[in-house]
Amino acid sequence: MTDLANKVLKGDRLALSRLITHIENYSQDHHAVLDQLFSHSGQAHIIGVTGASGSGKSTLVNRLALNMVNGKNGESHHKIGIIAVDPTSPFSGGALLGDRIRMRDLTSNPNIFIRSMASRGALGGIARAADSTALVMDAAGFETILIETVGAGQSEVEIARLAHTTIVVESPGLGDDIQAAKAGILEIADVLVVNKSDKAAADGTAQTLKAMLAMGEELRAQSNENSRTNWQVPVIKTSALNGDGIDDLAAAVNAHRVFLQEGGEWKIRSTARLKALLERLVRDSLFDAWNDPDNQLKMEEILRFAADHKRSPYQSVRDLLK
Repeated sequence: MTDLANKVLKGDRLALSRLITHIENYSQDHHAVLDQLFSHSGQAHIIGVTGASGSGKSTLVNRLALNMVNGKNGESHHKIGIIAVDPTSPFSGGALLGDRIRMRDLTSNPNIFIRSMASRGALGGIARAADSTALVMDAAGFETILIETVGAGQSEVEIARLAHTTIVVESPGLGDDIQAAKAGILEIADVLVVNKSDKAAADGTAQTLKAMLAMGEELRAQSNENSRTNWQVPVIKTSALNGDGIDDLAAAVNAHRVFLQEGGEWKIRSTARLKALLERLVRDSLFDAWNDPDNQLKMEEILRFAADHKRSPYQSVRDLLK
């Protein structure tokens, strides 16, 4: 495992792939490698891309990654890691890694590394292994890490706890103009994208989203509630299929990175991301410990008492935690 960490630090892609597999499978001793790599992380700009299924997130990520890698002069100078999360089958537990199929244009680029992974039942649109995978990509020298969520729509707010910059993708004709305002999906957006802008309804969707943003700011002002930051969320129209608006999107993402770094928000969000990781690790550790055979016997006893209404499950959990 120590040798694997050293190879990852040297940019060995095979070693990186092997380590991510260990992380996904929760292999024994993989935490020791993460311990070694942690001090080499903390530099990458993590960008989350979320939105409803069918909004064109994968194609947009494809175009954005190529734009960032090639730059305005067409010269490769930037290393990008992509984590594409696909939903897991409730029957087989597997996933059709369709994002890998849609991103075939990127596979031949030596500065782009793509890893598709199944959500494996994790909620919030991201896989359980996404945060640790982002950490090892960061340590491996990738300057930008793009994380594309499953595409469940309104429930995908977890990505904001992981990313420095969150892109929310909407598309005209999906009926999401109003739905987007629910469950915090607009509140987590640092950049709003109206994709498939070649459709006739795109202008209307963009205007609706701008009106919602303005209304949100007005309501916060009336209630004396401060905005999350002083950043003004841009609404950008793109057509990922045609490549329209991708330069504007890349410029907005870069501007947000500069804004975070110059205003001190970068450290705040990085700390919040580590806090979320710590919370998940505590939950995972408790869950793994609970799967011990002795604890399973305790669970059966708890169920018997609960079924007979002799002791509440709430009291039982408090006793166990003591």
